Amino acid sequence: MGVDITAVIVDWTELENISVLERERALIEAAEPDNYDGSLDEGWAWLPPAPEPFPAWCARYEFVGTLGSFKPHFWAGERWEAVREHVPADLRTALDTFLAGLTWVLPGTDSDPQDEDDAEFWYDAMWVYCPPPDVLALTQAWAIAGPQLQALREPFDFHAAAPGKWVGTFEEFTSLLHGWAEVVAEAHHRGWGIIGLPI
Repeated sequence: MGVDITAVIVDWTELENISVLERERALIEAAEPDNYDGSLDEGWAWLPPAPEPFPAWCARYEFVGTLGSFKPHFWAGERWEAVREHVPADLRTALDTFLAGLTWVLPGTDSDPQDEDDAEFWYDAMWVYCPPPDVLALTQAWAIAGPQLQALREPFDFHAAAPGKWVGTFEEFTSLLHGWAEVVAEAHHRGWGIIGLPI
């Protein structure tokens, strides 16, 4: 069994009204209520205002073809590592910013977890922790990167393609990027943040 990721957008004001030590539990319960059947394969599982049992402060996104697994997101980062030095500088910078704000570790940065004894770092257990101001930066990065994605096709096919493996084709790579772009756009539209839960 591998690790999972559930991407949610969150009303940050509501989140901050929850005790720090209770936030992870509250988020998991909001993202996966007991009577949610998980029948949606892709897109928004719900959007506020939502019917019961979903809260109005949290919305869940399902990525196409991932079945909730973190592996495609990891491998998208690996494919980007293989191709990033072979793309125009403005596109590289924009996608570095976009992906580093989500599930990819920017080369040369410290990825060590924070001090686990500090309750303020409750979010260490999250795959993604992106408050609203950071969402704005991702929105701006995508505005540059999104229209240029076709420029990635040739370098991706030459340097990163691995057909039959996780995110092994250009189409799979860009499909995952577009999924994250939809999450970022909806969070930005609402003034919310983004969290990737390990469920």
